[in-house]
Order: sequence, then C-alpha cells, then structure tokens
Amino acid sequence: MSRETVLRNARIVLDDEILQGAVRLRDGEIADFSAGGEVGEDLDGDLLLPGLVELHTDHLESHARPRPGTRWDPLPAVLAHDVQLSGAGVTTVFDAVRIGTLEGRDDETVYARPMADGIEQARLAGITRAEHFLHLRCEVSAPGVVAEFEAFEDVPSLRLVSLMDHTPGQRQYADVSAYRRYMLGKGRLPADRIEPFIEQLKEIALVHSVPNRKAVAGLAAARGIALAAHDDATVEHVEESASFGVGISEFPTTEVAARAAREHGQLTVMGAPNIVRGGSQSGNIAATALLDRGLLDILSSDYVPASPLQAIVQLAADDRYPLVDGVRLVSGNPARAVGLDDRGVIAAGRRADLVRLHTHMLPATPEHPRGHVVPVVRAVYRQGVRVS
Repeated sequence: MSRETVLRNARIVLDDEILQGAVRLRDGEIADFSAGGEVGEDLDGDLLLPGLVELHTDHLESHARPRPGTRWDPLPAVLAHDVQLSGAGVTTVFDAVRIGTLEGRDDETVYARPMADGIEQARLAGITRAEHFLHLRCEVSAPGVVAEFEAFEDVPSLRLVSLMDHTPGQRQYADVSAYRRYMLGKGRLPADRIEPFIEQLKEIALVHSVPNRKAVAGLAAARGIALAAHDDATVEHVEESASFGVGISEFPTTEVAARAAREHGQLTVMGAPNIVRGGSQSGNIAATALLDRGLLDILSSDYVPASPLQAIVQLAADDRYPLVDGVRLVSGNPARAVGLDDRGVIAAGRRADLVRLHTHMLPATPEHPRGHVVPVVRAVYRQGVRVS
C-alpha cells in the first residue's frame, strides 16, 4: 500500500525560490509540491527545507570520549550523537573519525575502529534518525597512517576520506603561536616542553607527510571513495591535492588557496562556527570573507551541530546572503560533492528528507542590527517518516 503525507501551509525553500504552499510525500520521496491548499498537516507558515547533509562533524568523538581518559561504548555514543544531529536538521551525516597516531599529542586514534563499528551496527539495525556514513580523517604526518587506513578496508560506510597535516608551521597552524595556545589551553603539554615537541613534529612530518598523503589518496581512489584536502594554504598545496583527484577543499586557510581550489573544480567547505563566531579560531581566513568573494560552496557543523542552520538564518536576517542560497550551502552542494544525487533539494523524485524550521527573533544587537535570529527545528523527516 502506498504511503502518502501532505505538509501544507509551509514556506517551501526550493532551489531558486521560496514558495508558500504544500508538499506531497509518497513512499519516501517527494511526489510534488504546489501553491494550492491541499488537505494535510498544517505547518503554520514555518519554513520547509531539504534535510541537511553534513560532511564534517567531529562531534561523535566528544560522545565516545566525553572526558579525557573516559570512554563511552561506541553504539550508545553513536545514538546520542545522532539525536543531537537530527535535532539540528541533519538527515545525512558523514561522521569524522581520526586516524594517524602521533605520540605525545593526546590524540589517540585506537578508538577509531570501534567508533566505525558502532556506526555500522547502528546502520544495520536501522536505529538512527539520520543516515550515517564514515568520514576518515587521515593525519598524513603520522608514520603508521597508511596501515591504519588499510584496516578500514572492510567498512562499507566509508564514503569520504580527508588528507590532513596538523604539523605546526604550516596549513592550519602557519602561525605557530596558535598551535602553542591550543596545546597549552588543552593542557596537553607543559610550557617548557612545547618547543622541543614542535621541532620533533616537524622532523617526523618531513619524512612521512608527502609519501603518506600520496599513498592514502591512491588507496581511497582505488575504492571510489570521495577525497578531501584539509587546510590547504597555498597554490602548491591545491595543485598537489588536485593531482590526487581531490574534489573537496576543506577549510582552506587563505583566499589564495580557495581561489586555486575553485580553478581546479574543487568545492570549498568551511565551518559554520566560523560564521557564527565571526572568524576563525586559528586566525585564518574568515568564512564570510570567502562567502563575499563567491568562494564558499559548503558549510559544515565542524564541532557545533546546530551551527549550520544558525549561520544561514542569521546571514539571511542580516541581508547578507539569501536563505535559498544558504540552504544550498548546507544541503544541495554537500550532497553533490559526495555523489548523493537523490537528496539535498526539494524536487519531485528526490528523497523526502525535510526539516520544518521556525525562526525565533531576538532583539537587535550591534552585531545584528536587524535582529538576532535563533532557528528552532520543529520536525525532521527522513524518507517521508518523521524522525525528530
């Protein structure tokens, strides 16, 4: 028997306009939409958006290791993480899990495989609200990262791999003082051990970064896994990543790198917290600067699940970026970047992954003279079934 639902009296965010009307859902897909007055569930004039597609969230790790030295069982950690993402409008998520152990960084990655297994268990059991895939973040400066990557050969949900190098003195930490502040702020090293440790990391990276980057990229490409480059800072960085078949530029740290990524056909990802907070916590290029220059394609939640919706509704309220275009940053473009052409827009035949969104206006502030907007997710549908 066919399963059908009508959501009416909604402001439907289409790919090129916002339409006041109704959307008909049938058997997990969008059947049609219209400006008419069909009988159905009344959304009281709320916005109806395509479900968010999240490519880069580190948030699972905070559930798996809620405190230093404290570990949580992987499956419950995945489910707790899933609830928070779904509540933020995410219907498809690529959970970022790190591999590439570097001694002394309190950066243990031995829990990467248990977290991946937790994702697989939840997927197979059909107990998540959002659809989950694995995004493996590979620290290429780590000597054993290639062997660690090969241990994920049997994980079917692995659909995205990013190549990253957090060696101080380049890319994200071109300003070494930012790295010092990070390590001291996290309490990972005492002040008198920072400088020797930085020099040690540079020596390790000099030997391992380039060959490991090439090897991991080759293994991912052979499996047909989408590739991303993390924190490219120069034209040379982008040219190298493009030579490996990288199609996604995550968090380029300079405008020069973002422009080079665009020239090489890469889609650029920036963190939505960068927009909400007003800049990069590492002192790199601001996401709004790339947005203003037409060099930003995708927003990810990074470390705050609610930040993508918060960013796009505030940009629209500030009259800086239309909501239709903002939704493209968090739904359509990320879906396209990883080849998920069945979702990301409200259109006939696409998956009925939808978010009912109310916007709550707070008084104006100096930063937001038109008013401070808070997004309120009232309902989330995945393949036509309400999940949140």
